[in-house]
Amino acid sequence: MALYNGFSTVNRSKKFVIHDFELAKQDLMNHLFIKKGEKIMDPNFGTIIWGVLFDQLTDELRDAISKDVTKIVNSDPRLVANNITLTEYQHGIQVKIELTFVETDQKDVLYVNFAQSK
Repeated sequence: MALYNGFSTVNRSKKFVIHDFELAKQDLMNHLFIKKGEKIMDPNFGTIIWGVLFDQLTDELRDAISKDVTKIVNSDPRLVANNITLTEYQHGIQVKIELTFVETDQKDVLYVNFAQSK
């Protein structure tokens, strides 16, 4: 029996209903794909990454992004971030997040790409 139930329109080839860890990961992705300050009535929601894509990826910026992503993951009581790794590539930043789903101790790795728009 699922602990958490939700809907997703991301993968329309499957049923719209998703559960538990898949739902938590989708909620996390939704949070990461919003620029900090973009959400109406909640200016602290979202990530700083979209605002720094064109900046040089210094050690200080890497630290700030890692802290931001950790804070976002920790804001969801269903998830724990075990490790966060940043990789710079030609058109953006890739964030590797090693996650644990608290309820079942399931583990997964998410690779999230933040690309500069041309």
